Amino acid sequence: MIHGIHHTAISSSNIERSLAFYRDLLGFKEVFNFDWKVGTKKLDDITGLSDSSARVVMLKAGNACIELFEFETPSPKSVTEKRPVCDHGITHLCLQVSDIDSEYNRLREAGMEFHCAPQSVGDSLRATYGRDPDGNVVELLEETVASEMSIISA
Repeated sequence: MIHGIHHTAISSSNIERSLAFYRDLLGFKEVFNFDWKVGTKKLDDITGLSDSSARVVMLKAGNACIELFEFETPSPKSVTEKRPVCDHGITHLCLQVSDIDSEYNRLREAGMEFHCAPQSVGDSLRATYGRDPDGNVVELLEETVASEMSIISA
């Protein structure tokens, strides 16, 4: 039985920079962190990699967890900078917020790049897309009227 999504994992080129963004700027709390060295067979088996090594940090906010990886081996490929959200694969991470205008202004002033200012989408949503330090798309979403998708009260 599937209960829901536990976490989203992001491979980062610089985990300290990603922690500064997700933990320090966005306010996610660190749950745990660990490193694994080359020769950790169980993690090679799980990831489908050979001779892998990495640092991992799990973060949590509300009901959502983000797992950050910085692989030392094998050498990761960089994501295409400003990868279009129409390309196949995970397109974005969505964060439900209240007072989207304040969050947008706070994050923009801290250096986060956005595609546009928050926009109304239908009668009950406002949203905008921005980028984390590795170029991954992070959506800010405010539900102005509570719905079945709400994780917080509007």
